[in-house]
Amino acid sequence: MAAIDDLKNLLSLDIRQLETLADILKNEKTCLSGSDTKALDTLTREKNAILGEIRERAKQKIRTLVAMGFRPDSGDPSRFIRSAGLDELYALWQEADSKLRECHVLNENNGRIINHLQKRLTRLTDIFRGASGQQKLYGAKGQQTTVSSRTVLASA
Repeated sequence: MAAIDDLKNLLSLDIRQLETLADILKNEKTCLSGSDTKALDTLTREKNAILGEIRERAKQKIRTLVAMGFRPDSGDPSRFIRSAGLDELYALWQEADSKLRECHVLNENNGRIINHLQKRLTRLTDIFRGASGQQKLYGAKGQQTTVSSRTVLASA
């Protein structure tokens, strides 16, 4: 069936590009720790290009699945593929999903690093401007909060 072959090809492309994306995200983490902004810029462009291609293929996959009888409101496409007894296609779908989840975790980790770097930069900027006159404490969730009369436990 041509639709099944199309899906296999699309998923194989996804898998290869998700492996490349994982490598890019690992390199991005290295660049973040080394503050290599030129390399980060290049990696960001590569990452965005790959993500654009993956998004386009996602649309193609859904259109192909719909042509095969899948209803998007019926739930997860992998369930449809599995119920149709398409074992090879199901294995490819699962592999692509696993690689996508790996990229998601790597990207979240890089996001936390960027968030930390932004907070550090903000603190340094405050110090340079002399705006860091108020004391800071860590709240219940680990975020910094400024000490105010409401957060002081006792005063003389």
